[in-house]
Amino acid sequence: MSFTFKKIDHVQLAAPKESEELARQFYSDILGFKEIEKPETLRKRGGAWFSIGEIQLHIGTEDPFVPARKAHPALEVENLEAFKQYLSGREIEYIIDHNLPGANRIYLHDPFGNRIELLEWES
Repeated sequence: MSFTFKKIDHVQLAAPKESEELARQFYSDILGFKEIEKPETLRKRGGAWFSIGEIQLHIGTEDPFVPARKAHPALEVENLEAFKQYLSGREIEYIIDHNLPGANRIYLHDPFGNRIELLEWES
């Protein structure tokens, strides 16, 4: 092959129209992502973009909206136990999953019902 895949540039999740503020509250205020500026040519489409480290999540708006209940991003977390305590302290529900050998992992849902996997690989 004369081409190479380098990395995932970003993951996009959908949200209902005009839900940008709720996305900001969840992704920035709860998960700690920083909102990044969308290019001016894309702003009129709605949504919001977020990043943390090298991870980018783009929230795009759809009408009609259907949440991703099976398809999901999986984010690797350092110290998942502390993150679970953090979520519990903010009354954010999550589901513990023991089905992936070698991983401590949970699932949670954003305010729109999109599934998000968070995992920490065991040493």
